[in-house]
Amino acid sequence: MRFGVIVFPGSNCDRDTYHVLSTLGAEVEYIWYRDSHTHEYEALVLPGGFSYGDYLRTGAIAATAPIMKSLREDIRQGKPVIGICNGFQILLESGLLPGALLTNSELKFICRDVFLRCDNCDTLFSSCLQAEQPLQMPIAHHTGNYFAERGVIEELEDEDRVLFRYCDANGMVSPAGNPNGSLGNIAGILNRQKNVLGMMPHPERAADQELGSVDGAGVFKSMLERVIA
Repeated sequence: MRFGVIVFPGSNCDRDTYHVLSTLGAEVEYIWYRDSHTHEYEALVLPGGFSYGDYLRTGAIAATAPIMKSLREDIRQGKPVIGICNGFQILLESGLLPGALLTNSELKFICRDVFLRCDNCDTLFSSCLQAEQPLQMPIAHHTGNYFAERGVIEELEDEDRVLFRYCDANGMVSPAGNPNGSLGNIAGILNRQKNVLGMMPHPERAADQELGSVDGAGVFKSMLERVIA
């Protein structure tokens, strides 16, 4: 399976993502943001980082990059796309996912491990995960507080498009397990076709035992297994 990792000026998790995917057996290549096509890849990743230094709004400038036109076409055709942290911000700014990310409720940058649980294990991003099992992954963001209008939240809930929620170590969803103030403890959502995932926690930083957790590897394994099948 051939993955493309899109690199913007300021991306800093592209190599982490490349390493994890290649370790799991995928063929991986970098795609520069000025390129005009992504069609030769079977799945695409928008990695974390600080594209364009987070000027204007996080992800706003990257959302206008030349590569995004091709990405939109691939999404319409059903190709799997995952946006992690800044990649999630870019997908929201592009209108490819609904809602917005606000400044963390404590008004400061947060970099630490958190727990999240999967609320829908029947997607191409989660088939290797177990429902409601606590997953340990790091977050590293200043703008990760998910917000959307009530109708959007209701639609996400009704269509099982909230894929990940922040929780405590026992898998309980509560304010205490919410690191940034996100509505409904939302940590990751899907588009209507369920072929696009945006999430704030970093699965690529939790896919090696030496880093303290391998819980994130399941996200990439799920993509590999479902697409190959």
